[in-house]
Amino acid sequence: MKCDIRDRREERGESQADLAAAVGVSRQTINAIERDRYDPSLELAFELAAHFDASIEDLFDPELEDDGSGSA
Repeated sequence: MKCDIRDRREERGESQADLAAAVGVSRQTINAIERDRYDPSLELAFELAAHFDASIEDLFDPELEDDGSGSA
């Protein structure tokens, strides 16, 4: 599953720690999601979507695989 939270976070000038604090998880969890090493729970996906004022579909696309570039 490819996610779009890294680009959105960086556009806002937020660190992974900032985002983690905002949605109530560890920085390591945000890092793992951005690196496609962890699929967030539905609850966390909703938290992230609300934080970015986006839909879950806008943030996560299960049809696309990460290209391995580290960029979402």
